[in-house]
Amino acid sequence: MTRLSDTPSAWDERTQLTTFLDYARDTARAKCEGVSAENARRAPLPGSPLMTMSGVINHLRWVEYYWFQVVFLGEDDKGPWTEEDPDREMRIAVDFPLAQLLDEYAEQGARYRELVAGHDLDARAERTIRDGRHVDLRWILLHLVEETSRHNGHLDILRELVDGTTGA
Repeated sequence: MTRLSDTPSAWDERTQLTTFLDYARDTARAKCEGVSAENARRAPLPGSPLMTMSGVINHLRWVEYYWFQVVFLGEDDKGPWTEEDPDREMRIAVDFPLAQLLDEYAEQGARYRELVAGHDLDARAERTIRDGRHVDLRWILLHLVEETSRHNGHLDILRELVDGTTGA
């Protein structure tokens, strides 16, 4: 597991960004260690029926897919969401074992580490974001650190609610 107390191999911007993203990814996986299959699928927040540990992990997986493959590389969007069901990746997550979702998230993270290593941080995305700008790879990495870290807070809360585990 990547820890922020680990000394990175270098202090350049790329290493710092990728270390923080790896740390956030590893933290998300650590929050799920030992959770039962039933609890991974539980939605304990009454106003958020899609907010499950499985749903958050699947969401993180598909968010990275969207930013790296669809926005940055310009590939066709083959994500599970639809206009009618924009949060479908969270809804369908309960149909898969959490271990599978975690494995897919880890494998994908490894592929994206290679993608990032092969591009300059100033490289512009093929597709625009909502406001019409072409963000660069640096922006995407920063956004994913923020997104993953925010959802780690959700995983903290969900884990405590479903089985009482804290501090994972």
